[in-house]
Amino acid sequence: MTAPVTATVIVPPTDAAPVTAADRTRLFRLASVLLTYPDADLLGAHDELRGAAALIEHPWLRGQVEEFLAWLTGTAPIHVQRHYVQTFDLRRRSGLYLTYYLHGDTRKRGMALLILKRRYRAHGLRLAAGELPDLLPVVLEFAATVGPGEGEAPLRQHRRGIELLRAALADLGTPYRLLLDAVTAVLPELTDADRKAVAELALDGPPVESVGLDFPGGVGLAPYPTCSSSEAR
Repeated sequence: MTAPVTATVIVPPTDAAPVTAADRTRLFRLASVLLTYPDADLLGAHDELRGAAALIEHPWLRGQVEEFLAWLTGTAPIHVQRHYVQTFDLRRRSGLYLTYYLHGDTRKRGMALLILKRRYRAHGLRLAAGELPDLLPVVLEFAATVGPGEGEAPLRQHRRGIELLRAALADLGTPYRLLLDAVTAVLPELTDADRKAVAELALDGPPVESVGLDFPGGVGLAPYPTCSSSEAR
C-alpha cells in the first residue's frame, strides 16, 4: 500500500429517490455474495443473481450491480476466477480483510477481530470454520441480516478501510469496483479527517509489528497474500 489514493468521483445516488432501507439491505446482501470467490455454484446462479438485482428499486444502485453481473456472466469462468484471485488474494492494497487496513498484522488487529467476533455472536451469527470476522462479505452479510444501527456499525467503523479498498479497485479498473462504489455510496460520507487519514494510510501503509498469529478468543490473522503464486495459477 504505497501508491496514493486516486481521486475517483462516485456519482452519488441522489439524482433519484432516496435509498430506502430495503434497498440498502438488498444491496448489502447481494454484494456479500458477489464478493466471495466465484465458484461453480455462484457462477451457475445467473438467474437468481439477476432476479436479486432486479429487486433493487434505486436505478443507480441497480445499474451498478447489473453492470457487474453482465461482466460476471459474460466472461469465461476460468477468467473470472483468475481475476478474483489476482485482485483480492495477491494484492495487499485490495484485500478484503478490513481490519488490516487500519491495524496491519498487529495486536490491535487481533483485538479488533475479537470485538467483531463477539458482536456477531451476540446477534446469533456464527462464522464458518477458518472464516475471519473482518472479511468484507461477512461484514456485509451482518449488516443485511441485523439491519441499520447495530448491523451496519462495523461498516461505519471500517469506513476508511472500505474507502481504501474502493480506491484501489478503481485504480485497477476491475469490475469489482462497481460493487464497492455502490456500497460506499450508501455509507456515511467521509469527513475531512477521514480523507486525510485515508491519504496517509494509502501512502504509508498499515502499521507493522512482529507478532504471533494467535490471539485470545481463538482469533487468528490472515496474512497477505492469502494464496501462493502456484496456487493462483
